[in-house]
Amino acid sequence: MSEQSKKSKPSVKTLLILGATGDLTARLLLPGLAKLVATGRAGDLNLVGSGREEWTQEQWRDRVKKAFEPAFKECKENGREALEKVIANASYRVADVTKEGELPGLLDGLPTPIAIYFALPPAVSLKAISLLKPGELPEGTRLVMEKPFGESAATAKELNDMLVKLVPEDHIHRVDHFLGKSTVFNILGLRFANRILEPMFSNENVAKVEIIFDEDLTLEGRASYYDGAGALRDMIQSHLLQIMAFIAMNPPATLGERDLRDHIGSVLRASKIAGDVEVSTRRARYTAGKIGDRSVPNYVDEEGVDPSKNTETLAEVQIAINNSRWAGVPFILRSGKALAKPRKEAIITFKPVAHLPEGFLGGDKPDRLRIGFGPATLRMEIDVNGPGNIFTLDRAILEANLHDSDLLPYGEVLDGVLSGDPLLSVRGDIAEDSWRIVDPVLEAWKNLDKVPMEEYPAGSFGPEDWETSREEDPIEDPQVQES
Repeated sequence: MSEQSKKSKPSVKTLLILGATGDLTARLLLPGLAKLVATGRAGDLNLVGSGREEWTQEQWRDRVKKAFEPAFKECKENGREALEKVIANASYRVADVTKEGELPGLLDGLPTPIAIYFALPPAVSLKAISLLKPGELPEGTRLVMEKPFGESAATAKELNDMLVKLVPEDHIHRVDHFLGKSTVFNILGLRFANRILEPMFSNENVAKVEIIFDEDLTLEGRASYYDGAGALRDMIQSHLLQIMAFIAMNPPATLGERDLRDHIGSVLRASKIAGDVEVSTRRARYTAGKIGDRSVPNYVDEEGVDPSKNTETLAEVQIAINNSRWAGVPFILRSGKALAKPRKEAIITFKPVAHLPEGFLGGDKPDRLRIGFGPATLRMEIDVNGPGNIFTLDRAILEANLHDSDLLPYGEVLDGVLSGDPLLSVRGDIAEDSWRIVDPVLEAWKNLDKVPMEEYPAGSFGPEDWETSREEDPIEDPQVQES
């Protein structure tokens, strides 16, 4: 979060959550909000939930209270008082926002400015937005949208055109909760605050960059969403392209939202799939296997899965960034489910030295910088003189833990929403460019003959002939978290 936003007071008076009875609200939104409230950064906030279900006020307040419980245990007395106040004043309103006039009616009498959080399936959010007319929303209203932002570059532009007719672009918060992970912003400190590293991030020194987000989770009851999305849409099109932009951007003048997002946009505008889609992309789907002690069925046999959709559960794409800093360096983005171990890291592999004096033994492994996203770690792998023969090179590993925020990722995102800072949101043009990059892949993948659907047993590291499946000694995540 920018320094400016940390010092500013919340500008939003009411947070209206559409889809208040859903899983996203209970599992991520409310716990994220709780820590924000407990630390005094939510101000005098009015929390309103809405859904089609005929919930009572007590049902809604019970849901809020249960989600707030972990924050209650961790905070001090004044934090508990703030949490209790939000719970006591929380209210619930029954509405179907896919019916004309329902959403504007929900806003009547609510303290303004209002942030409307669309914790709804994408199609429902789109329908609700399409029914709104310019001038129907109170002044200062902020619209908070969950990914995916459209289904292609064309539909993303269509959605953006609708949104900007309702509120200004800087009042639109397209949520990528990865941007709330402190580790992602730690990349900026590593890149730009260290003379030893900043000049090294270029095609003169870097051989390749890999960004990997592997999970040992399966569908976990999310087939209705995931089977229509797959690994490419769910993770690579949104989260991993954003991380790539942080790693590859040039130094911004400031960490203000305009400067930073301009540089993110510059990277993505210069990016495209490297070469032919048939060569630069791969996809696979898990078959029956075991993850630890848990037996996992074949993906196509999972409840709610339609085999005819040919949904991939593991995807890998190679991106080329066509600018002077990165021309010629492959950026390999991979994400998958039902794998042996969680693996969440960016790996920067450096080129070998121009000349290694004759007489050294070993030194056959490249230097690598590895940034872990869970846990937040930094690891540098380099060659040094080993034991015994002083001219034998041995691998040394330098490690450090990176600092985490005191807020959960959704808390960081909501902090920006409530304070009116869109820094942690995806700008409209960036959302469109993210789709432009993957659109050719989605089109090619309609044909199984062009890019075959490979297979891997659940609980394995992926197809054996994938280079990213053979990575040695990955940074492992001890905590299982769903993306």
